[in-house]
Amino acid sequence: MMGHVPREREITEPVDLALPDGRLNPAAVGWTRTPLHRTDGIGRGRVGWGRNKRWEYWAVTLETHVVAVVVSDIGYAAVPSLFVLDRRSGEQIAVEGIAPLGRGTTLPGTLDHGPASAQTKSLRVDIDPTPDGTRLRARAERVELDVVAQLPPGHERLGVVVPWSDRLFQYTVKDPARPAVGRLTVDGTDHEVAAGAAWATLDHGRGRWPYAVSWNWGSGSGVVDGRTVGLQVGGRWTAGTVSTENAVIVDGRLTKISDELRWEYSPDDWMAPWQVHGGPVELTFHPEHVRRSVIQLGVIASRTHQAFGTWTGLVAGVAVDGIFGWAEDVHQRW
Repeated sequence: MMGHVPREREITEPVDLALPDGRLNPAAVGWTRTPLHRTDGIGRGRVGWGRNKRWEYWAVTLETHVVAVVVSDIGYAAVPSLFVLDRRSGEQIAVEGIAPLGRGTTLPGTLDHGPASAQTKSLRVDIDPTPDGTRLRARAERVELDVVAQLPPGHERLGVVVPWSDRLFQYTVKDPARPAVGRLTVDGTDHEVAAGAAWATLDHGRGRWPYAVSWNWGSGSGVVDGRTVGLQVGGRWTAGTVSTENAVIVDGRLTKISDELRWEYSPDDWMAPWQVHGGPVELTFHPEHVRRSVIQLGVIASRTHQAFGTWTGLVAGVAVDGIFGWAEDVHQRW
């Protein structure tokens, strides 16, 4: 009798994401425990000009604040941003910009192969690989961030290639539960970012997207019963492909989940509990704050509802009760 054949293939050797002509390399489709995909081919050549998307998104969660920084180039423009949420007062600070043709923006071809940076009149963001992790710096009128997202030895990071076709595909690295240390300054007041009480999460993307797409994304980081737990769940945008972006990381060890998950929540009441379930996943998300964002910049348009709060439930037998993070609903045209 033949045993169960996993629906997703684990890749264990370095591989190029794109072929020399810019199309998807079939050998790149699968998932990894550590970044192995070379993505320098994205953005080169004529295949899909204007559809190539490259970004680094980092979120840092503290007991008092949430901070997110973005360096991105979506093909015909760079769209950097900084977001700060005061968890106690609910006050938000959002600094967003757009630079035609990516002016003022630098992104490495492949993850950790160089710095990422963005400069506009109102915002400066620098993301730099270091020997022990990644240094995140941002400066705006009211905010200054200087944090290292530590990379503990043996810490595994989920990498997934999602193929829509040989011309449209995405490589993502989702990396929660990175201990964060450093400093956040808001309106002149310093807030310590201390290991064990603060966590960094990466969303790294390289690919070529359809013009219109919708997705769910959930993430959380924290300590449960003495173990460091990182949660990563997604939905909708991977449906119909051979890939999912679902996993749980416990003390640095990743367990991949291939099931497509069902997301249940109320667009009429974003503060009501969210349910995420399927296969070995049975989760409830309890919002404490909802960020609403609507962007309309010509061909670029997005509608985002991102709820911040705590997770409860089980993922592959792992309890995630009490870890803090977010769940989001996004509709994007780009």
